[in-house]
Amino acid sequence: MGIDVTHLAIGLIEKRQRDAFPGVSFTTHGVPQDIEGARDLAARGRGDKNYYFEFEKWALSLINAQPGNLSKKGADKGIDGNLYFGAKHEGRAIVSVKAGDNVGVSMIRDLRGVIEREGAQIGVFLTLAEPSRPMVTEAAGAGLYEVPGLAGSVPRIQIVTIEQALALRDRAVRLPALRADTFKKAAREQDRGALGALDL
Repeated sequence: MGIDVTHLAIGLIEKRQRDAFPGVSFTTHGVPQDIEGARDLAARGRGDKNYYFEFEKWALSLINAQPGNLSKKGADKGIDGNLYFGAKHEGRAIVSVKAGDNVGVSMIRDLRGVIEREGAQIGVFLTLAEPSRPMVTEAAGAGLYEVPGLAGSVPRIQIVTIEQALALRDRAVRLPALRADTFKKAAREQDRGALGALDL
């Protein structure tokens, strides 16, 4: 059992539980477990920035992304979160989180501008609303990111819905050699109290 007040900390605790105890089953109370819970958290944030930031942090935790501003106050410059990848962590994906229903093509263009300005390789548009066909077309128009020295490529701008992220977690985002140590990984626990083989 545990208790915490922020979704960032709760997401980190959940990740550490999954890392330390593969196949563990647990229930986290007070955080969205389905799309209706996500909509409720987002709705509470419409008039309160603190609640909105909690939605944003919760959404980022679904895909194992770090908050873009590391919880500092001030403008985020279009960077809600970051994912790092590559053998030397040289790759960066910028995450933009949107909770409203008024998402559109201009937001995909804005994300493309942010990744170009920041020198990032990939952009992830994490949205509560279903993307429109023009948004999907605009994202596809950004092309593919070719991984240096490796065969294959991934979309340069990826649209991921909150519903997909709830179902797939960090597998909802396609990144080359996704860095697994965004947050410090918990050691894998072993049951030291279990009996070994008995000689009879």
